[in-house]
Amino acid sequence: MSLTDVLSRIDNDLPAATDRLMELLRIPSISTDPAYKADCDAAADWLVTDLNSLGIAAEKRQTPGHPMVVGHLDGPGPHLLFYGHYDVQPVDPLDLWDRDPFDPAIEETANGRVIRGRGSSDDKGQLMTFVEACRAWKAVNGTLPCKLTFFLEGEEESGSPSLVPFMQENADELKSDLALICDTGLFDSRVPAITTMLRGLLGEEVTITAPDRDLHSGMYGGIAMNPIRVLSRIIASLHDDTGRITVPGFYDGVSEVPEHLRAQWQGLAFDHARFLGDVGLSQPAGEQDRTPLEMIWARPTCEANGIVGGYTGDGFKTVLPSKASAKISFRLVGDQDPVAIRQAFRKMVTDALPPDCTAAFSAHGASRAGAFETTAPAFEAARKALSDEWPDPAAYIGCGGSIPIAGHFQNILGTTPMLIGFGKDDDQIHSPNEKYDVESFHKGIRSWARVLDALARR
Repeated sequence: MSLTDVLSRIDNDLPAATDRLMELLRIPSISTDPAYKADCDAAADWLVTDLNSLGIAAEKRQTPGHPMVVGHLDGPGPHLLFYGHYDVQPVDPLDLWDRDPFDPAIEETANGRVIRGRGSSDDKGQLMTFVEACRAWKAVNGTLPCKLTFFLEGEEESGSPSLVPFMQENADELKSDLALICDTGLFDSRVPAITTMLRGLLGEEVTITAPDRDLHSGMYGGIAMNPIRVLSRIIASLHDDTGRITVPGFYDGVSEVPEHLRAQWQGLAFDHARFLGDVGLSQPAGEQDRTPLEMIWARPTCEANGIVGGYTGDGFKTVLPSKASAKISFRLVGDQDPVAIRQAFRKMVTDALPPDCTAAFSAHGASRAGAFETTAPAFEAARKALSDEWPDPAAYIGCGGSIPIAGHFQNILGTTPMLIGFGKDDDQIHSPNEKYDVESFHKGIRSWARVLDALARR
C-alpha cells in the first residue's frame, strides 16, 4: 500500500477526473424545483454507475422526495462513512451568470484556474474529491484501505425532508466508526481545516395583524394602529446597544470557547477588516466584548432575514396595511435549546403587542449546535495528514453556518462526524457564477488520499 504511488496516480489522472466532474455538473439536479425531478434521478443514477465502476456495491434508494445513493465496500481498518449531496441550488437570477450554469468550463482568472458552473463547489466538486481519491487508491492497490459506506443525498438544498426518516429506518446499515462530511472549506481560502463547531439554526416567521383590511392613510392614519410600526419596534428590541440579544433566557447553554481553541484561533490572524471590506462594510456588529472569530463561530445570533408590509411595488400607495411580517433566524451554539428559544421569542413578541394587534407564527426548522471532540486520535491523524498536503498547517475551526447532517450522525447513528472541505470564500456558492478552484479539486483529492491513509494506519 503506497501513498506516494496513489498521489502520483491522482496527479496523472487529473484531466480525466475533471472530465468526470464536468459530466456530473451538466446534470441540472435542482432539488427545490419539481420540474427537475428527473434530473435529480439522473444525477443519482450517474453516481451509482460511477461507484459501481470502482467495485462499490451502490444503489439508488427511493424516498418520498429525491433518492439517496448508498454504497458499501468491505475492507480492513476502521469503517468510514462518507456523506455528500448531489443536488444544487436554483440558478436565478440567470441573467447574472456569465455562462450557462449547467455548461461548466475551466476558466483562467487572476487568481488561477477555476471550474465554473452550478454545483462546482457546493457540493459536486467536493463530493468528487473523495470519490476520485478512492478511484486512485483502487487503481494502485486493487482495493481501498478501509471499510467504506457512501451516503449521498439529493435534498440537502431543499431542507432534507427525507433524510431523518431514511437514517432512522436504515440506522444499522449506516452506522460507522467515523462519518466524513465534505461540505465545508478552507479557512481564509488557504488554510486546510477540520470544522469542529457548527451553529444550530432556528427559523421563525411572525405576522402582525392590526386592522382587518388595508386602510386609506388619510382617513385612518394617526388613529389606527399600523402593524409595520409594531413589527419594527419588536425587531429593534431584539438587540441592546452592545449587540447582545434580549430574548429572555436566550444565553442559557452558551459556553465559552476552550482556551486551546481560542489560542489556535488567535494564531490564524484573521483579518476581519478585509473580511468585512470585501462586502462593503467596516465594523463588526455583534457582541462588542467578543473577537470577530468568536462572533462568527462561537456566539449565537438573531437576524431579521426579510420584512414585508404594505405596498412595495413601483410608485406610491398611501395605504395603512392590515398585516406586516418578518422572517427571523437564530444561529445557536453550545447547548442552547431551540424549542425553549422559540417559546421565549413568541412570548416576547406577544407580550409587546399593543391593543388591537395579534401575532401569528410559523416555524421554519430547529436544530441544535454541534461540537466534536478534537482529542479523539482520528482528528489529530487527519489534521496531520492535511498539513502534509498544504503549505499552511491544518487548523481546527468553527463554522458560522449550520450543517444539520452532522448532528444527525451523532444523534441518530451515534457516529462522530469529521468535516473536511476545500471550498474557498469566493466560490460564490448559492450565487451566480459559482466556481471551484482547480487547485481545490486537485489538492482536495490528494488530501483525502492522505486522510484515508492516516485513518487506515491509526
